[in-house]
Amino acid sequence: MRIFLTGGTGFIGGRVAEMLRERGDEVVALSRSPEKEGRLREMGAEIARGDITERESMREPMRAVDAVLHVAAWYRTGALRKDRETAERINVDGTRNVLELMRELEIPKGVYTSTVAVFSDTKGEVVREGYRHEGRHITLYDETKARAQHAVAEPMMEAGLPLVILQPGMVYGPGDTGPMADTFRLWLRRRLPAIPRSTVFCWSHVDDVARIHIDALVRGRPGESYIVTGPAHSMAEAFEIAGEVAGRRPPPIRIPAAVQKGMALGSRLVEWALPLPEQYRSEALRTSAGTTYLGDPGKARGELGWSPRPLREGFGETIPAWMEEVGAA
Repeated sequence: MRIFLTGGTGFIGGRVAEMLRERGDEVVALSRSPEKEGRLREMGAEIARGDITERESMREPMRAVDAVLHVAAWYRTGALRKDRETAERINVDGTRNVLELMRELEIPKGVYTSTVAVFSDTKGEVVREGYRHEGRHITLYDETKARAQHAVAEPMMEAGLPLVILQPGMVYGPGDTGPMADTFRLWLRRRLPAIPRSTVFCWSHVDDVARIHIDALVRGRPGESYIVTGPAHSMAEAFEIAGEVAGRRPPPIRIPAAVQKGMALGSRLVEWALPLPEQYRSEALRTSAGTTYLGDPGKARGELGWSPRPLREGFGETIPAWMEEVGAA
C-alpha cells in the first residue's frame, strides 16, 4: 500500500513509519522540519514538504494514496494562555484539513490518532468509547484533542468518511521525548525526590501502539473508535517497577492529591510573571493531582487483536535506554 503519514518525524509516527516500511509499504511522510527527517530518509520514506496547518500543501502528496494515517499533534503539559492558538491550529484545524482532503480525494481508508485524554479525569471509572466528558478539561491538549475528535472527526465519520479512530493512553518507550519520559530521566539523574501518590495512567509501549495503527488500517471498521490502552498503574507503582529494573530506589516522597492541587493553585498565581519550568506550571500539576485517565480496551482486543505488553516487560527495554541517555547506565 501507499500510505500518507503525518507525524512521521515524531515519537509514535516515526515508529509507525518504520513498521510500514518493514512490511514493504510505500510511506509518503509529511514534514516541515528537514532537521528531523534523517531517520525517515534512511528507511526509504518519501518526504513531502508540507504542514497540516496549510491545507493545500498536502493536496499533491495525498493524491493516489491508498490510506491516510494522521498521527501528528501538538502535545505538552504545562501549557500557558499563549499556547492556545497553536494548539487549536494544529490539533483542531490541522485535523480538519487532513480529513477534508481525505474526503475530497476519495481516499478509501484512514486512521486518526486521538487519545483517552479526551475523556479527561475519569475519576476512577474505566470508560468505554461512547463516554463523553462534561465540563472543563484539565489541559489544553485534552481540550483540543476532544474537539478534534468530537467536533471534527466523528461528524465526518457519521457522514460517511471511512475513518478509524484510535485512542491510546500514556505511551512510553525508547526515544520518548515527552514530559513523562522527562520525569523518569530526572529520577535517573537523582533529581526527583517526590511523585504524585494516586495519579493513574494506562501505560502502552510505543511499539504496541504503532503496530495497532497498522492493524486498524487493515482490520478496523470504518466509522468506529477503539480505545487502545495498556495496563493501568499509578505513578507510584510505575516507579516501583522502574526501580526494580534500574536497581535503584524510587522517589521516597508521595504527594497527596490535595497538596498537589494546592501547589497548582499557587503556581497559577505566579506562572504568568515568572518563567517556571513546564513541570511546575499549574496545568502540569493539575494533570497529576490524583487524576485517572482510564479506558477499557476490550473492543480493540476483540476486533483488532490488541494485546499490550505488561509495564514490567516494556520498562525492561525502556528504562535501560533512558539510563544510557542520561549517563546513568
